[in-house]
Amino acid sequence: MIAGPPMRRYSNSSEILTPKKTKVSEVYMNQTGIISPRPAEVAASSFLKRLAARGIEYVFANAGTDFAPIIEVLSAAVGEQKYPTFVTVPHENLAMAMANGYYRITGKPAAVMLHVTVGTANAVCQIMNMARDNVPVLLCAGRTPATETGHIASRDIFIHWGQESFDQSGMLREYVKWDYELRAGQPVDALVDRALDIAMSEPRGPVYLALPREVLADPAVPMRRDNVRPLGVTSSVPSRQAVDQVVQLIAEARSPLIITSTAGRSPEGATALSNLCTSKAIPVLQVNAAEANLPSDHVMNLGLAQDPGPYLQDADLVLVVECVVPWLPRFSRPRPVTKIVHIGADPLASRYPFREFEADLLIAGDAAATLAMLNESVGAIDDEVLRKRRDWVAAEKAKALQARQDLVQRSRDASPIHPAWLAHCINEAKAKGTIIVNELGTAASRLEFRDQDSFIGTSPAGGLGAGLGTALGAKLAAPDRDVIAIVGDGSYMFGNPIPFHFVQRAQNLPILTIVANNHQWLAVKQSTLAVYPDGAASKANIMPVQELSPSPAFEKVAQCCEGWSEAVSDPALLPDALARALEKVRSGIPALLNVHTQAVR
Repeated sequence: MIAGPPMRRYSNSSEILTPKKTKVSEVYMNQTGIISPRPAEVAASSFLKRLAARGIEYVFANAGTDFAPIIEVLSAAVGEQKYPTFVTVPHENLAMAMANGYYRITGKPAAVMLHVTVGTANAVCQIMNMARDNVPVLLCAGRTPATETGHIASRDIFIHWGQESFDQSGMLREYVKWDYELRAGQPVDALVDRALDIAMSEPRGPVYLALPREVLADPAVPMRRDNVRPLGVTSSVPSRQAVDQVVQLIAEARSPLIITSTAGRSPEGATALSNLCTSKAIPVLQVNAAEANLPSDHVMNLGLAQDPGPYLQDADLVLVVECVVPWLPRFSRPRPVTKIVHIGADPLASRYPFREFEADLLIAGDAAATLAMLNESVGAIDDEVLRKRRDWVAAEKAKALQARQDLVQRSRDASPIHPAWLAHCINEAKAKGTIIVNELGTAASRLEFRDQDSFIGTSPAGGLGAGLGTALGAKLAAPDRDVIAIVGDGSYMFGNPIPFHFVQRAQNLPILTIVANNHQWLAVKQSTLAVYPDGAASKANIMPVQELSPSPAFEKVAQCCEGWSEAVSDPALLPDALARALEKVRSGIPALLNVHTQAVR
């Protein structure tokens, strides 16, 4: 007999699964072994209440046998609003991606609850993505019962033996900021607080809490002190001495450059970036951008790129702001005399095992606050210097725009459809305020954005399948805005399309899904050619392990979940197809376009 668990009164030891019907739900055995009235609240209820108290509005859930106490508590609270809203998501990969999209639009974390070891395993790919993207999420998973007898929640089916592991958290420990398993006698409220505070402290990221079934069914243990406060540690600012060093470098620079990936993730960050680059005429290049850090038409926006290329050779000062990989050393590097400053919550990217980038200064602190301090501290810059910088950026933007327009003109009649024509048609069709989620659908540099929260890009971890769920989470966060998910055919298949389309209809989250279908793993082909440009693979009629032909009729997948869909291969028909699709979405019907594209980026 273990100490402390709630107990049912059984008629004899051979009737473990047949409790007496008299007063079963009214009594439990406390830690002293005395039968007393059952407490009014169990740990499962306390857990859910604390989530709500700390601002968690949604739990994206994929249930299992470990959920029994949670489901019982939710069933008893039908019609009440004291718990977060549970959204049923039939695949863990999709549930995690929804939490990603929800946070990226609202700035608020969500919780995800999954089934023991197997559910955790299905979530690991998106945990990797969110860890590298610094996206906070409270991932909770049940734990299979540890007891074989003696507890109301003891093991009662065969999988409860097979699903136990020595270290359930071990499979994802490298990618979470904190992990723990709730123990008997602990206040679950305090663990919720600790988990969320760690997740929301910079650099933000996922945390993991395992919840054993027996402990969830136990009486709730009160906290020593119950106080609700803002989540996480208050964002830090760099020292004045560090800021003054950067101020001096900016004042002395002839040709400064800002490189960023996520400086504009928050409205405050986007505003601070815009103010600094505008007032000091510092061009901004967004490398592997995961956000719309600046509007596309911003006067100092050099655009989105995979590598800064020749811009590095012109710069004598580079401010790397919240960007883990600012350039690809194999292809381009700054000059030895160029001063390099890395700014961010973790400018060393300390969770990355190997990373060697030039640095003269490392400034740790909130990016928005640091950029604002720089803008306030840099003195007046000669008007002629500012004019020359602005004229140079304007000329570079004009060249890039002309090159993009020329490509659109060359590709408008190409069949299969060129990704540049696809991007152009999307730019023409989308409404103001549209949120675009792009996972290898087209080059982000071809898309146009105005709002800070209008674009979500691909995680640097490269875990495919995030785009569909991220778009759902974004739509849940902004139900009155159009959401367009542009994904490659491989990304669509990785994204659990049947669960994705199911959740769209079940939760009334109509979005437009565009599958840029080039019938292959293009990244695999391009990588092979980059390593072996003249090798055997470059001469093969069909490169091994790369083709995705014959291509599935993806439009029929959407139809099986009552969505509207079309396949498009004629470029002349694409604008009208987009218009029809958006009309369906705005009427509440999910839409999908299976766009057959060329195998180019």
